Amino acid sequence: MKQFLPISALLLGSALLLLAGGMNALILPIRGNFEGFDAGSLGLLGTGWAIGYVLGCVLNPRLVGKVGHIRAFGVMAAFAAVAVLFSLIFVTPWVWIPLRGLSGFCFAGAAMIVESWLSERVDPSSRGKVFGIYTMVNLFASTAGQMSLSLGDTTGFLYFVLPAIFYCLSMVPLSISSSATPKPLVSVKLDLRALWRNSPVAVFVALGIGISNGAFGTLSAVYADRVGLAQATVALFASLPVLAGAISQVPIGAASDRMDRRVVLIFVILAALAVDVAFILIQPADLVGNLVLAAAFGGSIYAMYPLIVAHANDHAEPGTYIQVSGGLLLTYGVGAIIGPTVAGFCMKAFGSSGLFMVSAAAHVAMIAFTALRIGRRAPVPEEQKASFVATPQAKASTPETAALAVGEETEAVVNDPE
Repeated sequence: MKQFLPISALLLGSALLLLAGGMNALILPIRGNFEGFDAGSLGLLGTGWAIGYVLGCVLNPRLVGKVGHIRAFGVMAAFAAVAVLFSLIFVTPWVWIPLRGLSGFCFAGAAMIVESWLSERVDPSSRGKVFGIYTMVNLFASTAGQMSLSLGDTTGFLYFVLPAIFYCLSMVPLSISSSATPKPLVSVKLDLRALWRNSPVAVFVALGIGISNGAFGTLSAVYADRVGLAQATVALFASLPVLAGAISQVPIGAASDRMDRRVVLIFVILAALAVDVAFILIQPADLVGNLVLAAAFGGSIYAMYPLIVAHANDHAEPGTYIQVSGGLLLTYGVGAIIGPTVAGFCMKAFGSSGLFMVSAAAHVAMIAFTALRIGRRAPVPEEQKASFVATPQAKASTPETAALAVGEETEAVVNDPE
């Protein structure tokens, strides 16, 4: 308790931020579908968020360096609340898309600030416990935000006002915290050449995961609604995969520590591809069938990203964990820009199963490339492997997440305000 009381304000601020984000992320596709937005427009909501998120990871360290952590967090939370409220006033996709981009920018900045603060306050001996608790708090808060949509009317104003309220409340714990202001945020540039030299598999698969997971994360609620699931079940359909992914990371990570991570990765992608095919061919309309497939899908797709991060760090130079992890995160963000757009227009052209056609294409390409690389590069000996670290889904991570998870020195990647 002595270790956690000083950071309780930071954890509470993060929980409120993720609670609001969970509501906001799900209400927009659900409400947009109700308002008659086409699937292409709904997919662009995810693209807008991903663009804002990538820009936030790149630009926010400089902003924080100029105005400080508390002021910057207040700006992020305020603009996130404004974006939600404007979405209620202007119910049109061409206003929602840039507002969603603003939300992504604000989320990246606010999350990086909280994680930077936590990283500085945590004692090295308890870092693993704190990171685990931080991850579980955020998972619970995000899931609670999504599941709350099953309790009320999504056609009114309630689920636009509530996220705005929680975004504003997230400012309170950090504003009154007595914790010392931490060091500047870490800043990681996207150097594809260096990443590719380190691990071609990690770069290619990170892009593919962004395409697949970005599409599913944006349009899963739209899919569930269009196949006839009830409103309460739509929220569960979107939340259950994230929970399944959090659970599956433990056994999958343990297996990857004992054998070639690329082989484990192929089996995980094959499992996701099998679910893709089941959704396309079977197209279940019943509740149980959809939830079982959704859980199996989440258990595979949300375990892939930690695998490739661990694989990339097996080949990385000592002391470059944050640069590698941050670069892969931005590569994932590029894929998340592409995936929702393509999937949205495929759903418009081929119906609801178009979502899983895009995902299946990405998974086939990932399997083929990984299999090709297995034949060209020997696996890393078990004794030389980096430790597998279970992480939140990539869209809820920032470069600061890597710093919090491992606690390496970050001075080499701290952004220079100039």
